[in-house]
Order: sequence, then C-alpha cells, then structure tokens
Amino acid sequence: MTHPTREVAVAGDPPYTIHIGPDLLDDGALLARLLRGRDAMIVSDAHVAPLYADRVAAALQAARPDLRIHRHVLPAGEASKTLASFAEVTTALAEARMRRDATLFALGGGVIGDLAGFAAACWMRGIDCVQLPTTLLAMVDSSVGGKTAVDLPQGKNLVGAFHPPRAVIADTAALRTLPARELRAGLAEVVKYGALGDAAFLDWLDAHADALLAMDDATLSEAIARSCAHKAAIVARDPFEHGERALLNLGHTFGHAIETEQGYGGVNHGEAVAIGMVLAARLSAMLGLAPAADTQRLRDLLLRLQLPVEVPPGLDAGRLLAHMRLDKKAVAGGLRFVLWRGAGRAEVLGDVPEAAVLSVLQTG
Repeated sequence: MTHPTREVAVAGDPPYTIHIGPDLLDDGALLARLLRGRDAMIVSDAHVAPLYADRVAAALQAARPDLRIHRHVLPAGEASKTLASFAEVTTALAEARMRRDATLFALGGGVIGDLAGFAAACWMRGIDCVQLPTTLLAMVDSSVGGKTAVDLPQGKNLVGAFHPPRAVIADTAALRTLPARELRAGLAEVVKYGALGDAAFLDWLDAHADALLAMDDATLSEAIARSCAHKAAIVARDPFEHGERALLNLGHTFGHAIETEQGYGGVNHGEAVAIGMVLAARLSAMLGLAPAADTQRLRDLLLRLQLPVEVPPGLDAGRLLAHMRLDKKAVAGGLRFVLWRGAGRAEVLGDVPEAAVLSVLQTG
C-alpha cells in the first residue's frame, strides 16, 4: 500500500517545505528542483552513506545529468560533531571548488544535519542546505528550524548559527534501517511536542504506541507531520529563539547536562530528553506549578515507548548542576528551565532555585 507524501509548510525568511513519505530519497525530480547551480555535495556519515548516498547521487544525476556531485563522509556519532569535523567539511567544499550557488545535502541524523548545516551557513557566508534526515529524531526536531551547531568539550551546540534549510525531505522508508533504540530516541522528541503544547497529542501517542514501535508507515508519517507542524508554527513565530521557541527545549537542560557529564557516550540524545522531561515535570510539581499526576502520566507514556525515565546511576547531582550553569538556556539572572503547568502547558521560568534542582536530581 502506498502512502501519500505529506507536506508541512514552514513560514519565515525564507519559507521552506518539509516533505514526508516513503522512498523520497529516490525522487530525483524533487531533489533536483531544489538546486540553484550545477554543484552539490552530499555530507553523510560512515553508517548512513553506504545505505543511501549512492541512491541520492543516482537520483540527482538522473534528473540533472550536468550536475557535479561530491561527497564527504565522516565517522558516525556525536563525537564527530566538532570544530575539527567542521573544518574538514569546509576544506572539502573548498577543494571541490563549491560556489555560492552550490547545494549541500545533509544525509543522516541530527549530528550530520547540525554539522553540515553549520558548514553551509559559513561557506561563502551561506549556501543552500537541503536536510535529508534518516533518523526519527532528526525528522521531527533537528532538521526543522535552521539551528545548526557543533559541540565543544564544555557543552553541546555552543558554536553555531541559524541557517534555515532550502527544504527538508523526510523519507520514512529510511526508518526501516534504524536500530530500535534510535527509533525510540526519536519518539522522545515526538512526545515533547505533546507535553509542551498539545495534551490531546499525548493521548494519540498513547493509543498508537504499539504501531509506532512497530514502525507502521502511516502512523509514523502522522506522528512526524504533527510534530513538524508544531515545531514549524513555533519557529515561524520566533525564528531566533528570543521567546516562545525556547519551549522546544523542554527536557533539554537536564538532558544536555546528562549527555555532557557522560561525555556523549552514555544515553543518547532522545533518551536524555526523555529523562529530562520527567525531571522537568517533577521540578514543576515540586515548585507547585503542576499536579504530580501529570508527571506520572508522562512517565508512563515514556515507559510504554521503552524509554528511560531516571537519571543514570553514578552521576553526581552537583556536577550535573554545574553543566546547567553553562547551558545556552541559562541567563545572567540564574538557571532558566522550561517547566509546565500540566500536560500541554509548558512555559519558561527563570531564577529557578538551585536547591530545588539539586533535590530533583538526587531523587530522580
């Protein structure tokens, strides 16, 4: 059974479209329509490139025989999201003599999307980047909105730029090659959209948890489209994260601290966000903002989706707090968190007492 391609329009400057559906990486006409010049580079990683790079190149070449296609492949994993890898990609762009009308295709998960997007933002002060996310996490989150970055040893995403993509092409068939753990990590970000602004979406996810875990095409496409529509609406209203867009960081302040403390080698990003959302909900309840029953409901849904909900053993609460002080979401006035007043009602709260945060970390 074929499933129609879904499209989500993202307003802004410039506006762009998210295309969602199976087998879109083979759609040469769609891919070629996005090109402005005769040069393209596919940036991917050692896991994804062998699966899809040839197909993307072949589809592009068939639609545009005059196209010069280059490739650059990086080692897979968060450890590649560094200034050194950024230098590698920009050097490859220079050696390929990529001009300002060139297009960079970011083929992979969030690491490749963030890194290649940042390289595209900086090369000749900005060339087109088409996001080709191959993980659920990237499809519903990092590929949408134009935030690009690399990590430093001191923290995640500390060096970056806003650079909206030319388009996002989310091929749901690519999810069939995704390890189950990576699929579940993406579902954490899907849950986030319900938690921050759509309690009814949480009910839908609970009702469709089994179909999502079974990678049912139609159910995944629906979840991706609804998530992208939520993010697109928020990004359009706040493209540079001066206000409402910060809500998209629900769970991330706790989550990034856990990832950083583990040297990006323990829980993955989606798992860290799942844990972070539960901690944020507990903190909200502790501060009297939200009912504890909503925390339990969120925790139960994440467990149904086979995601972790507790701080990994052996992590020191004080060290986690120290990472949060450096987090991009911290401001001069003190710690700032995305908390909630119950399911679907997130808000940003500043001057959160460190004692309360420590208490949640020690009990969570």
